[in-house]
Amino acid sequence: MTGFSNVLQSMKFRLAVIFAGILVTFALVDTPTLRADVKLPAVLNSHMVLQRDMPIPVWGWADAGEKVTVSIGDATAMATADADGKWQVSLPAMKADGKAHSLTVAGNNTVTLDDILIGEVWVGSGQSNMEWQLRNTIGAAEAIAAAKYPNIRLFHVKKVQKPAPANDVEVTAHWTACTPESVPAFSGVLYYFGRKVHEEIDVPVGLINSSWGGSPIEPWTVTEKSSGGMYNGMIAPLQPFGVRGAIWYQGETNVIGKNGLAYFDKTKDLVEGWRKTWKSELPFYFVQIAPWSGSRYEPGQLPALWEAQTASLKIPRTGMAVTTDLVDNIADIHPRNKLDVGDRLARWALAKTYGKKDVVYSGPLYKAMKVDGNSIRVEFAHVADGLKSRDADALSEFQIAGSDGNFVNAEAKIDGNTVVVSSSEVAEPKAVRFGWHKLANPNLVNSEGLPASPFQTDNWQGGTGE
Repeated sequence: MTGFSNVLQSMKFRLAVIFAGILVTFALVDTPTLRADVKLPAVLNSHMVLQRDMPIPVWGWADAGEKVTVSIGDATAMATADADGKWQVSLPAMKADGKAHSLTVAGNNTVTLDDILIGEVWVGSGQSNMEWQLRNTIGAAEAIAAAKYPNIRLFHVKKVQKPAPANDVEVTAHWTACTPESVPAFSGVLYYFGRKVHEEIDVPVGLINSSWGGSPIEPWTVTEKSSGGMYNGMIAPLQPFGVRGAIWYQGETNVIGKNGLAYFDKTKDLVEGWRKTWKSELPFYFVQIAPWSGSRYEPGQLPALWEAQTASLKIPRTGMAVTTDLVDNIADIHPRNKLDVGDRLARWALAKTYGKKDVVYSGPLYKAMKVDGNSIRVEFAHVADGLKSRDADALSEFQIAGSDGNFVNAEAKIDGNTVVVSSSEVAEPKAVRFGWHKLANPNLVNSEGLPASPFQTDNWQGGTGE
């Protein structure tokens, strides 16, 4: 019986194997091939703001050859995924209408995005002063408690570098409405900028923060020959998402790197690269970095970078916010007043991008000089309704030099829209400097209270942004 039992068990086992093989074969023959779901990049998601008055790009991935239909409102567009599974459509431009919209993407599956607003979209980038969280700024508690703006939407890009342009940012990134709960860890400068724009033009605003503390300008740059790791990982994946423009707060690391006037060429590469890859003449407004007493700034390096930043105003559709008066602690490279920084950047946007004629958008910027006897008369752009001293004291931090190039402290007096600079020690003056050191805190402002930028008159490279 034992032998017969073993044979029976063996036969049962063989039959089971054969039957299982038949089932596997049946499954392989008749089970439908699994297909990839239609997928969208992280920046295309519910609660986003789509840029008004521009064609709306929508893109993503699907099976090669899969037909995809995208709809929003009455508009529909179709595409077929290419051999790599990529597809893209362009929907007609829309007006800001104050309504929440739904966007549907249908292929082998259907993706529906809800609570989408139409308005203005801005990117904020740079290093730590752009990344600096709202909760760590002056007046944070009050600002956070009041941050109940359902029509301001926030998108924070996670920090990552890539060797080549990436398809997507880190998937944990998502759009969220601005609330006291969502805003504390968001960029203070970008928030204040967006809040000002939102309040002034009264349309929804989307803010994309893509910044990295300590970063130099180079990793953010893309040229015909190369692209930096931060551009690849944190900017390229956002494209071609429709945006109005960008704000930029960076340069401290490049002062430490002794870039000086070479920073102008780097900024030009940055701006032109983003404009080319975004296929848009983006307005680009940046912050002139603040004074700092740190020993890592070697003598002369901060003023040289200031000149390069002012020279960047020669690049079309750029603007610069001066911050010499916003330093609460000269030993801290991170001034905590981000409200005024954001507001000053917003002034450029309101005046230059949105055409508000009554907005004074810059403090005095050096324009020209003329020797007048034993003094030098300095002319400025952006004097508004006149020049004045911020604190009602005599104008400070002007220096003058003769042909020997030795600068001495000078007396400076406002004369109409100019400043007359002189010193009893210099009979035949040749040059003027203003706030030309890393501890600068001069008091010359225009009638709007916006500060004059540091400058020197010898072979000055700066622009005026007029």
